[in-house]
Amino acid sequence: MSAGQRMPQPELPEKRPAYEPAARLLTPTGYDPHMPRPASTSAGAALVLLRVLAGIAVLIAIAGGWDDLVTDPDSVLDGFDPSPEGSQAALWFVLAAGATVLLADLVLGIFVFLGRNWARVIVMVIAALSIGTVFVAWWAQGQEIEIHTTFLSLSLDILLLLALSSRSAGAYARRHERR
Repeated sequence: MSAGQRMPQPELPEKRPAYEPAARLLTPTGYDPHMPRPASTSAGAALVLLRVLAGIAVLIAIAGGWDDLVTDPDSVLDGFDPSPEGSQAALWFVLAAGATVLLADLVLGIFVFLGRNWARVIVMVIAALSIGTVFVAWWAQGQEIEIHTTFLSLSLDILLLLALSSRSAGAYARRHERR
């Protein structure tokens, strides 16, 4: 190359605008039943699995500290039978209810991974309600968001909402819909 000639510049991809009009955002995705599973859908399903694992850890912690929780004088347990049998029954009730919720969450995560739109929407609604609940507890009650309390579940819910609300996750979940 001579001194007066310029090197050819590689073609750069088109930059997405910071603001996109609503009409463009609401444009339906194309019909593509053979669309490969995007990383956002896999990440969303993995985050649901992590949320289930975190829930199992919480249930284990509740079971391990149940006696301290029941005997704590600051605990308000209305309608609770303080006998050992009542305490054991209450523990089993709490663990069964928690396990049921975690099982439902796991099933929803499997359906998200398989690309079911209804499951994706339900998981996003649950995540949004969870985030809103933490916000209200912080705002109205002054509950601190700390690593050992709500930080892990809050961060998983935010990441889950971001992953499953992406265009690629929505397109994958609606890939069988004809327009």
